[in-house]
Amino acid sequence: MTTVAAKTLKQKRKKLKSGDFVLTVLMMGLVVFGVIMVFSASYYSALSKTGNPYQYLIRDTIWAVGGTIVFLAATLVDYRLYQKLAYPAAVIALVLLLLIFTPLGKDSHGAVRWLQVGPITLMPGEITKVCAIVFVARFFSDQPKRIKSLLKGILPVCLLMLVYVGLILKQPNMSTAMTVAGIMCGMMFVAGLDWIWIIALAGLGGVGCWVLLHMEGAEYRLQRYTSFLDPFADPQGAGYQVVQSILAMGSGGLTGVGLGKSIQKTLYLPEPQNDFIFAIIGEELGFIGCLVLMMVYLVLIWRCCHICLNAPDMFSMLLASGITIMLAVQVLLNIAVVTSCMPPTGIILPFVSYGGNALVIFMGSMGVMLNISRHSAV
Repeated sequence: MTTVAAKTLKQKRKKLKSGDFVLTVLMMGLVVFGVIMVFSASYYSALSKTGNPYQYLIRDTIWAVGGTIVFLAATLVDYRLYQKLAYPAAVIALVLLLLIFTPLGKDSHGAVRWLQVGPITLMPGEITKVCAIVFVARFFSDQPKRIKSLLKGILPVCLLMLVYVGLILKQPNMSTAMTVAGIMCGMMFVAGLDWIWIIALAGLGGVGCWVLLHMEGAEYRLQRYTSFLDPFADPQGAGYQVVQSILAMGSGGLTGVGLGKSIQKTLYLPEPQNDFIFAIIGEELGFIGCLVLMMVYLVLIWRCCHICLNAPDMFSMLLASGITIMLAVQVLLNIAVVTSCMPPTGIILPFVSYGGNALVIFMGSMGVMLNISRHSAV
C-alpha cells in the first residue's frame, strides 16, 4: 500500500513539473507566426506612417518577449493566488475603465480606449476581460449554489456585467463590450445556470443591441453594423474595409500569392496588421494557410477544454473555462468579421494580430492554463 501511495505521489510530482506541452508549443508557434505576419502585413503601413518599415516588427517582437516572460511567470505562480485577488481585481477593472474619461484617456480615431501614462499605454477593456474571469470564478466557486439564486447569484454578476459593458460602450468599443458580456454569461452557463435564464439573458442582450442601433445619433453605427450584409453597396464608405478584406481573401486562392507578396497591404486595406490580419494571411498563404491556422486554433481550444475538464477544483475549472471562452469567442468573431459573416467589431486575432496589451494578456492567460494543468490529476 505504501508503494502504491509513493508511486501516485511521484506521478503527481511529475505532472506538476510538466504541464500541457502541446498547449505551450501551439501558443509559441502562433506567437512566432504572428510576429512574421505582422511584419509582412505592416511593412507598407509602417513605412507610410513612420518612415520605418520595421516599426511594427520591432514593437511586436518586444511585446512577444514581454509576453513570454509573463507566460513563464504565470506558469510558476499557483493559480490559487488569483482566488485571493479576485474581488480587488474587479474593483481595479472598474477604476481603470473610469480613468478612461479623465485626462489620462488617449483619443484615437474618435474613440478613447487607452490610458496613457508616460510611455506606457494600457487598454482597460482588455484588462477587464481577465478581471471579470477571475471574479466570476471566485464568486461561484465560493458558494456553488449561488448560480441557482436570482438575488444572491445571477443578479450581482449581471449588474457588474452591465456596469462594465456600459463603461466600455461609452468609449465607444462595442466589440470588447460584447466579448466581456459573452465571457461572463458563458462562465455562468458553465457554473450551472438554468436554460431559462440563458434564454432570458440572450433576449435582453438582443433588445439592448437593437436599442443601441436605433437610438438617437446611431445612424453611423447602424450603417456600419449592417454594411456586412452587402458591403459592395457602399465600397468606398461603410463597406470599404470589408470589401478590401474580401478581395484579399479571394486573391489568395488555394495556395496564396506568397509570403510578403500581398497587394491589399499596400495601403488598400486599412490597418492590415490588426483586426484584418487574417485577410492578409488568406491572400499570402491561401485557403490552405487559413485552414492550417484554424486547425491550430481548434487544437489549442481543445487542449484548453481538456484542462477545464480535468481541473483540480471548481475555481480552477471556472477560471480555465473563462480563458477558453475568451480565446474561442475572439477567434470566432475575428474570422467571421474578416469573411463578412458578421458586422465589423474590432476584435483582434489572438496571438497573431498586432497589439501589445492583448498579446501579453493572452500569453499570460495561457500561463495560467498551464499552471492549472500542472496541478490536475490527469
